[in-house]
Amino acid sequence: MPGFLIETPRLRLRPYRPADTGALHRLWTNPAVRRYLLDDELVSLAWAEEEVARSAESFADHGYGSFVFVPRGEDEEKIIGFGGFRHFFEPPELQLLYGLHPDYWGRGLATEAARALVRFGFETCGFDRIVAAADVPNTASFGVMERCGLAFVQRVQREGQALLYYTLAREAFAPDEAYYRLTPAP
Repeated sequence: MPGFLIETPRLRLRPYRPADTGALHRLWTNPAVRRYLLDDELVSLAWAEEEVARSAESFADHGYGSFVFVPRGEDEEKIIGFGGFRHFFEPPELQLLYGLHPDYWGRGLATEAARALVRFGFETCGFDRIVAAADVPNTASFGVMERCGLAFVQRVQREGQALLYYTLAREAFAPDEAYYRLTPAP
């Protein structure tokens, strides 16, 4: 499987694997997760399979994709979140995304994972800037973006949703050494 393993103080981020599809589907269909991430749409297992395959293709073609979040020192199958870089909308725009099971909210884990992903984007993928967007009511996500150094740039109406866009340019990026260890995936 192409990609990388990223370790933070409390998490391991590894590329999606086909065996993760069921766990990711359960996470993506959790009402609290899908509320903002998927505009409350109940996605199918087939959609989840396509997302896993799309990520693997993106890693193979571009060197980036999506990761599952697993607590360090725990079973590799204990998926508590996800994140990475994915294209959204038409025309496609590459964005940082992340999500966490509600049982793990409020512990700083989304920020920890997102910081590592931002660093991966700049240092490994060579991005000039990182963009993220979230629905207006998703204030927790704005806090994560700001703690990662992203700054508000605009409010946009997309596909019937008001979104706030945040961005961080490479020149403004300051890595936090405590949040990152990268190794090639086996």
